[in-house]
Amino acid sequence: MRIGLSMYSYAQSVQKGLLDIPGFIHEAKNAGAEGVELLEYFYKDLARDRDAALEALQETGLPCPIFSVGNNFAKTDSVERSTQLKRIFFGVDEAIRYGSAVVRVFAGDVAEGITYDQARGWIIDGLSEASIYASEHGVKLALENHGTLAGRGDQVRGIIEDVRAKSGVDVLGANPDTGNFLLVNQPSHEAIRQVASLANMVHFKDFRAAPLDHEGWAYTALDGSKYLGTAVGEGMVELGQCISELKDAGFDGWLSVEYEGVEDPFSAVPRSMLNARKYI
Repeated sequence: MRIGLSMYSYAQSVQKGLLDIPGFIHEAKNAGAEGVELLEYFYKDLARDRDAALEALQETGLPCPIFSVGNNFAKTDSVERSTQLKRIFFGVDEAIRYGSAVVRVFAGDVAEGITYDQARGWIIDGLSEASIYASEHGVKLALENHGTLAGRGDQVRGIIEDVRAKSGVDVLGANPDTGNFLLVNQPSHEAIRQVASLANMVHFKDFRAAPLDHEGWAYTALDGSKYLGTAVGEGMVELGQCISELKDAGFDGWLSVEYEGVEDPFSAVPRSMLNARKYI
């Protein structure tokens, strides 16, 4: 396994104007990352930002093995679903430019006026079309456990299997996020056991339970439990067992560290990188 770093780890720094894409790439190099995960989310001026990112990758010698998009197929309007599909097409095209082997994708989530069965059907259709496009361009897709439609390991596996059957190609795999499983009240290592054989990448993330007197923002699980992001290895996720499940399934891809805590990422991320290396 190789340890990469997701730019989302520095989301708060980017929002404050303290970091841009090339700055992140250099910071990732300093933090010990072997590669980076870039996201469409951080583009402001597409052509300028892309050129700057490619230059920074060349300067640091880091690869960009993963490019991530944030799509949502749980839309009642077919035009909106088509727009979401184009976001994945865009991600595949960007992956080719960066030499990325994998594009991280989402499924979508139930919203008011949408049933579970409706949303799941649209997700299968959209990811099937996306899979065909990705297959034609030699890129794999990785479905992240995110939200309630694709939050549990069995849900992610079921969607992947149905998409592979419908599309006729096997480019869609999983992106097990070690933290997100807690938000649907499933132990992360148990969920990863369900999808490890399908993993195309991994988000290596950690959470801890929020104190009872916590008043700030926190992630809320289905049962109402509150969680806070922490540096990798400093929370409650059984990361060692997660790695064991991945190894048992033969996974030898990228672990992309993703930090989502309130501590300054310039201090939390380097610790996350050091701790992540200890697990593998």
